[in-house]
Amino acid sequence: MKKILIVFFISLILASSANAESRLQKILSSGELRVGTTGDFNPMTMKDPATNTYKGFDIDVTTELAKDMGVKIKFVPTEWKTIVSGITADKYDISTSATINAKRALSAGFTESYFKYGTVPLILKKNLKKFKTWESLNNEKVTIATTLGTVQEKLAKQFFPKSKLVSVESPARDYQEVLAGRADAHITSSFEAYTLIKNYPKLAILDVKGKNTASLAWLIDQKDQVWINYVNHWIEMKKTSGFFDKLLEKYNLKSL
Repeated sequence: MKKILIVFFISLILASSANAESRLQKILSSGELRVGTTGDFNPMTMKDPATNTYKGFDIDVTTELAKDMGVKIKFVPTEWKTIVSGITADKYDISTSATINAKRALSAGFTESYFKYGTVPLILKKNLKKFKTWESLNNEKVTIATTLGTVQEKLAKQFFPKSKLVSVESPARDYQEVLAGRADAHITSSFEAYTLIKNYPKLAILDVKGKNTASLAWLIDQKDQVWINYVNHWIEMKKTSGFFDKLLEKYNLKSL
């Protein structure tokens, strides 16, 4: 029954834009959905270098999308600094989730959001007495690490104008600078923070409430309304079916 609904749904969208050439039509014709992913956004997308495969929340979601469309899925490696240009250059059809912001929206579109989060600082647990507030990190003697091209890199400049900011380039990660003692703190999403402190007991969250509530969504071609409509309706249908609730439980996540 679900497959029949998906096929009917695709037919309606394509019929409404019979004269337009859409990525939806190209995907169905080629039999392949191309998904750009950084593979370093835990627990959304993580790459296993040993097997060259991906796993995570977004990997499960996009795999389900390809399954419902009746096509194969191909994950295309990308980086945060090029994730938008990958869409505009037609290197992939959608990306795994990225934070919705105005700068990205100038060049690429966003699908409907399916996850909201806050931003929190991570420090070494042994420094919890030294750093007790966000403001305590805003100090010229404090080094804040960020990953080049991420939203957190921009937010760090906003939150810590007095601090020394150091950006590392993927596949290196900002939290590694904190673990190595080269930085005092880094900021990340609330959901990644809980994964990191579980995997690295030396790390601690400075403020569990966080700041700057934001939404995650897939990047998509902003000019292709047919493809956007299809993906948005698919997301809405999956929300209604309880698919996202089950995945949130699987990955121990909670959307704000």
